[in-house]
Amino acid sequence: MNIEKILKTDKEIPIDKRTIVHVILVSHKLNEVISQALKPYDISIQQFNVLRILRGQNGKPANLGTINERMVTKMSNTTRLVDKLIAKNYVERKICEANRRKIDISITNNGKKELEKIDITMAEAEKKLVEKFSKKELETLNQLLDKF
Repeated sequence: MNIEKILKTDKEIPIDKRTIVHVILVSHKLNEVISQALKPYDISIQQFNVLRILRGQNGKPANLGTINERMVTKMSNTTRLVDKLIAKNYVERKICEANRRKIDISITNNGKKELEKIDITMAEAEKKLVEKFSKKELETLNQLLDKF
């Protein structure tokens, strides 16, 4: 990917700025591909992330704080995301019996079934995104990205 060509400039971009622009462009491309993969399911990347977090609770409910902590993209609208998933019957919200001030959020069986379908589509999309890389290159890329 030639950054100068993409940005339609004749000037060579300094390596530090070039790196940042490159990472931003790749991030947008990844989001675009993942959003397209999720589109048939009428679910956003953030909603998908919430479902995966709740499934990872292995039957134990979570609260909004737990969900927000584990989100890949931290955001303040976790309540709205959960509300949309409730409307789709993918999650449920209940008042905690042990502490009535606490709200428990759990994935429903319907949410688990839908997530199993989405997992197949996402695996295909993820595989396609990294198919040009060898395992060694992916390990190196991850090590480099960890430095951010």
